[in-house]
Amino acid sequence: MIENFEKSLELILASEGGFQTESADSGNKLPDGRAGSTNLGVTQANWEAFLGHPVTWNDMKALTSQTVSPFYKKKYWDKVMGDELPTPVDFMMFDFAINHGVGGCVKVMQGVVGVSMDGGMGPQTLNAIKAIPVQQLIQKFSNAKEAYYKSLNNPTYEKGWLNRVAKVENDALNMIA
Repeated sequence: MIENFEKSLELILASEGGFQTESADSGNKLPDGRAGSTNLGVTQANWEAFLGHPVTWNDMKALTSQTVSPFYKKKYWDKVMGDELPTPVDFMMFDFAINHGVGGCVKVMQGVVGVSMDGGMGPQTLNAIKAIPVQQLIQKFSNAKEAYYKSLNNPTYEKGWLNRVAKVENDALNMIA
């Protein structure tokens, strides 16, 4: 729901962390060969694409929740139709779209709700999401996300990803409590 964007963003930013330049993070590799950075979960490449021009590490360090809010709304929340999803499914889709990409997130949800897995968030997917009781959908979507992360067989990041799945599930349940 549209009213849940601010709260969802607050929870996501708490999970995303601050400025980092870790070379093992694929998000910190810029297409032109420069070493990149990430702050508040926003990679330098994505921030440059959003703004339409290159930025420095100092620019990235200066990001705040207020400056990245329009980026997150346009790039993720709007693309998963967050304003039309029930709370807290909106938050869960928003979070997973950030980590897995919008199309991948939607495909996982489509698998959960039993519709064609085309990666497009349309009326059929939206209606199928709304037809499942929220608590049941929270559990099924969390299980599907966990299975996805385990399928990546990435011991470096798997524990953190699985911890995030559990945290998002807990936060989602708290939103309906």
